[in-house]
Amino acid sequence: RILTAFTLAVCLSSPGKAQQQCTNGFDLDRASGQCLDIDECRTIPEACRGDMVCVNQNGGYLCVPRTNPVYRSPYLNPYSNIYPPPPAQGPVPNYPTATRPLICRFGFQLDENNQCADVDECASDSHQCNPTQICINTEGGYTCSCTEGYWLLEGQCLDIDECRYGYCQQLCANVPGSYSCTCNPGFTLNDDGRSCQDVNECTSENPCTQTCVNTYGSFLCRCEPGYELEADGVNCSDMDECSFSEFLCQHECVNGPGSYYCICPSGYNLLDDSRSCQDINECENRNFTCTSQQTCYNIPGEYKCLDPVRCEEPYLQINDNRCMCPAENPGCRDQPFTILYRVMDMVSGRSVPSDIFQMQATTRYPGAYYIFQIKSGNEGREFYMRQTGPISATLVMTRPVKGPRTVELDLEMITVNTVINFRGSSVIRLRIFVSQYSF
Repeated sequence: RILTAFTLAVCLSSPGKAQQQCTNGFDLDRASGQCLDIDECRTIPEACRGDMVCVNQNGGYLCVPRTNPVYRSPYLNPYSNIYPPPPAQGPVPNYPTATRPLICRFGFQLDENNQCADVDECASDSHQCNPTQICINTEGGYTCSCTEGYWLLEGQCLDIDECRYGYCQQLCANVPGSYSCTCNPGFTLNDDGRSCQDVNECTSENPCTQTCVNTYGSFLCRCEPGYELEADGVNCSDMDECSFSEFLCQHECVNGPGSYYCICPSGYNLLDDSRSCQDINECENRNFTCTSQQTCYNIPGEYKCLDPVRCEEPYLQINDNRCMCPAENPGCRDQPFTILYRVMDMVSGRSVPSDIFQMQATTRYPGAYYIFQIKSGNEGREFYMRQTGPISATLVMTRPVKGPRTVELDLEMITVNTVINFRGSSVIRLRIFVSQYSF
């Protein structure tokens, strides 16, 4: 009889590969990671033919004659893998049982407990990673990778430029294997190291001398009313409102810290609008120093004490303000028939031309006509008489008159009657008090 043995050589993967393989006749047990023997007598149909009996071996199998006692006793019953053993027919020899040698898959080796343990290729320096790479041990093998901040390109670890990919919200500086984020002025870096948060400069430290307004990334300084921002954008200086316009106050503007106020000259009161001045009528308030014989006459800003009218020779006093020269008196031949005393006041710098006084004849005689003229007091030619009708005329101011000043004009009305060959005149002695101010 012939004994046929089927054994196969062990074939392992190349050292460069990290994937585990078992030799023929063994199968990988994924639970334990070990290579276990394959029972070919059960898995291969008709493994032995004829009178040959299949006997499984570690990594293979044997075909032995069914009746050959030499090969029968050391092995198991050839039918033990298929049928229950037959009843014992006598004593069975006690032969030693064959054991299967333990073979570990690639990447594992037997330890002191005769167990397959993972080989750390990184610790044993048995890996094939590039010097720029790092070795990461895995179960049964290893992996070549790059440190954080690098990426693998054609076997080389190259620095990742995180700034190109918008890792930072504002400013980014790339460094080998990493990056650094910073923020623009007016921002602070958040705890995540990437995003920026606006700094409220107004609460941290008020940089403004008065009012601070926070803006995104910066701040603005504002000044209180009456102040203006200086060129540095931080400090406030007092605004001189009085220099802006001469119309803020009717009389005088006084600048103050952050504001201004108006004042009026003596003889005036400041009105409720805080800018206009109103004359104080001292004569009505009886706040004057005139004697009992004098008359108080109020003018803008002050008053005058007027003496009683006294007619000079050859004039006779008709009433309080009129004097008459009798026609029968030879001394009156070349004198005006009557002199009427009148008083008026006027503000300084009154606009011109301006009509300021009217003169009119009280009686009109048949065949008579009237001539009006300024007899005296107009040396500066500030006035002229404009005849407005047959018996009337108006005194016109042609040049501004500045006060304080008193102007005294004699306004003459000449009566001419050709029927009776008569020529006579009457005079209004007009006294004009020009105040110091224009209001």
